[in-house]
Amino acid sequence: MTTRPPLRVAILGAGPIGLEAALRLRQSGLEVRVYERGRVAEHVRQWGHVTMFSPFGMNVTSAGMRAIREEHRQHTFPDPKQCITGQEFVQCYLEPLAATHWLRECIYTQTQVLQVGRAQYLKEDLPGSRQRSAAPFRILLRQGQQERIEEADLVLDCTGTYGRHRWLGEGGIPALGELAAQPHIRYHLEDLAGQRRAHYRGRSIMVIGSGYSAATAICELAKLAEQDPATWTIWLTRRDPPPLRRFPNDPLLERDRLAQLANRLATRGEGNIEHVPNAHVQAVEFLGQEKGFRVHARVQGKMRTWEVEHILAHVGYTPDYEIYRELQVHECYATLGPMRLAATLLQHSGDCLQLPDSAPETLRNPEPNFFLLGAKSFGRQSAFLLQAGFAQIEALLTLLRQDGLLH
Repeated sequence: MTTRPPLRVAILGAGPIGLEAALRLRQSGLEVRVYERGRVAEHVRQWGHVTMFSPFGMNVTSAGMRAIREEHRQHTFPDPKQCITGQEFVQCYLEPLAATHWLRECIYTQTQVLQVGRAQYLKEDLPGSRQRSAAPFRILLRQGQQERIEEADLVLDCTGTYGRHRWLGEGGIPALGELAAQPHIRYHLEDLAGQRRAHYRGRSIMVIGSGYSAATAICELAKLAEQDPATWTIWLTRRDPPPLRRFPNDPLLERDRLAQLANRLATRGEGNIEHVPNAHVQAVEFLGQEKGFRVHARVQGKMRTWEVEHILAHVGYTPDYEIYRELQVHECYATLGPMRLAATLLQHSGDCLQLPDSAPETLRNPEPNFFLLGAKSFGRQSAFLLQAGFAQIEALLTLLRQDGLLH
């Protein structure tokens, strides 16, 4: 009797979900390689100054904590109910997890995944057929100036969405002039209370967007205005006020505090915040480093123009589908998430805490053994919480057992 060699698993992205998936699959005896474009938890580090609105206990697993404690018995974790910053999360959990004996030899940082395909087959070959699984995946990687091909039998795309911003123009396309001005616009969370404080203090800033990233920026800019009244912020949102939706008896106290404060600043004009609802950006002109920007927007049918020194475009993020464009992935036409999961999520479009756990079959794609997990699986929807990703990993393990790939 011949024994089949261990399944070769490639995990794209060493964020919280990629690391957790790698841990569980390594503990199941599979051969795992994790490819990360930057450092471990690169995206979390980029917004590391921000306090998470879900408590620590929701962002870790017993398996992860146990793996860390096996090697560092004295390691201390924050209180499960405590809301910590992204950087604290990296330091107290993600970095120690990546350094365990389970993972430290299988993570390849500074290694960019350019594209994934199938040996022998093009995208259009054998539509939806399990026969495609007989051929390995071919993964094109770039490390420094060198490119190479690696093979795998199972691929998990856990690359998230934070690395690819959306556009601020009406209809989701770039505003006129935005492409040229893009290098000077900030689409990610700035450390307004820390390293970037002096850059924005006493300046005129436009914040565009109505999510929690925009709310975080608004609250920090209001604090800057208390210290320096010359700091002035114009906040453009697409819909009617209030900008942030609040949930009755919200169990995520930090989320509710943020929404309540941002809404108050918007409606009362406190903190030198000028809120402009029903605004749709038409054009952006970059006037130079000293002069900043001229922004044109349609507000309730009339054109308005502002000149500001800085733009914070917190308009959301979108999946990078270039990685898997040669694979047979059935995407939702509205969210760009995998279709089966997207259909389930769209039926429960309320609070992220009320979303159902992923049923194993919702993770499947027409492409055998290719799975999107984590924030990227939610596509353009922003309701993702880490505990949803952990549930996906459990569902994936169930699928692999059903398919005879895991024992």
